[in-house]
Amino acid sequence: MGDTAGSTAATKPNVLIIGGLGYIGRFLTNYIHTNSLASTLRIVDKQLPQLASLAPEHKDACSDNFMQADASRPPSLSRVFDLPDDQSFDYVFNCGGETRHSQDDEVYKLRSYELSLNVAQEAARRQVKAYLELSTGHVYDSKRDPPRKETDKLKPSLKQAKWKLQAEEDLSKIANLPLVILRLPNVYGPYSGQWMGTQLALARVYQGIEKELKWLWGPELRTHTVHIDDVVRACWTAVNWRANQAQSGAAADSAPPTPTSPSPKKGPMSSASVFNIVDKGDTSQGTMAEITKALFGIETGFQNVLINTFARLNLESVVDDVNDETLDPWAELQQKAGLEGGTGPLSPFMEKELLREADLCLDGTKFEQTVGFKYTHEKLTKEEVEAVIDSYKRMKWWP
Repeated sequence: MGDTAGSTAATKPNVLIIGGLGYIGRFLTNYIHTNSLASTLRIVDKQLPQLASLAPEHKDACSDNFMQADASRPPSLSRVFDLPDDQSFDYVFNCGGETRHSQDDEVYKLRSYELSLNVAQEAARRQVKAYLELSTGHVYDSKRDPPRKETDKLKPSLKQAKWKLQAEEDLSKIANLPLVILRLPNVYGPYSGQWMGTQLALARVYQGIEKELKWLWGPELRTHTVHIDDVVRACWTAVNWRANQAQSGAAADSAPPTPTSPSPKKGPMSSASVFNIVDKGDTSQGTMAEITKALFGIETGFQNVLINTFARLNLESVVDDVNDETLDPWAELQQKAGLEGGTGPLSPFMEKELLREADLCLDGTKFEQTVGFKYTHEKLTKEEVEAVIDSYKRMKWWP
C-alpha cells in the first residue's frame, strides 16, 4: 500500500494528532502537512509551539494547525474533536503520553493510560475511521531470546511500558473503535533525545575527558532501532490500512489468531491490529560502540564479568557513579561552546531504567507482509548517526 493511499483530492481525510508537539508528533504533523495528505489537520498539545524547541522546518506545520488543550481531561475533548459544518475527524493519532523515565505509577496512569482511554472513547463515539495508538517494544519479555513477534509473551520491563500495555488491553475492549497499535523500539533521527541523545552526549563527554567509554552487559545486548522517517510513514500507512479494513467489512480486531500464533495472555484481545515497527539492522550495543569509536575517535568497550555482576546487585550505585562522572564535564562543554540556550533534549544523564540488562529485540515482518511496507532507513549506520549530530549542530545544541 502506498503512503498516500486513501488521500486523493476528493477523499483527503480530516486528521487529529494528540501530542502533536512531541518528537514523533511533530514529524508526523510535518509529513502530513508537507505532502498535503489531509483535508483538515489539527494537532493538540498542552505545550505551546513557541516553547517546544521546534526545528525550522516544523514550525509552520505545527503552528498553523495547533490547538492548546489537555486531551487527558474529558471536559476538553468536545473542543478537541469538534469541527465546523458538522464535519468529523477520520483519523486520530495518539502520539501523546509521558515519555520521561523513572516516574511514579500515578504519573504514567494519568498522562499516558488515561489520555489514551479518554481520547479513544471519544474517537469511538465520533465514529472515526481509524484510531492509531503508539506503544512500545518494552512491553515484551526482555530476556535475550529470538526477536519478539506480536503474539509473544508480554512482560513489561519499564513502568512506562506497563501502563502502555494496560492501555493496549483496555483500548481493545472499546466497542466500535477501529484500533491499530504500533509498538516501537528506540526511535532516532534528526533532533532525537531519549536513547540516541543520551548515547551521543555520553560519547561527547568521554571524548572531552579523553577516557574510554565502556558499556555494561556486553556487545550482543540488542537495542533495536527505527528511524523517525519510517515511523511516520508507518503511522500513515497503518491508518489507511485500518480504515480500508473497516470499509471492506474485515473486523481486524476480532480476527482469530493463527494456530501457530496463540493469543497473548495479556495485551489486546486480538493481535491482528498490533504491529512491531523496527528496522532490519538488528542494532545492538556492539553496533553503537563501533559507530561511537569511528565518529568520536575514542576507545570503546565493555565491562568485565565482575563489574557486570556488581552492577546487577547495585545498579542504583552504578548509575549514580556514571552521572557523577559525566554531568560536570557536560556542563563545562556547554559553557566552552557558549551554549547559553542549553542543549535541547541532549544530556548524558543516565536513568536507572536505561541501564538495566534488558534486551529490546523486535520482529517487524508482520507489518511488512500485511501492508507491503518498505523501510527507507534499513539499519543504523555511522552516516545516519552523523546526520543526527549535524541536526544538533543546526539547532545549536551540540557542544
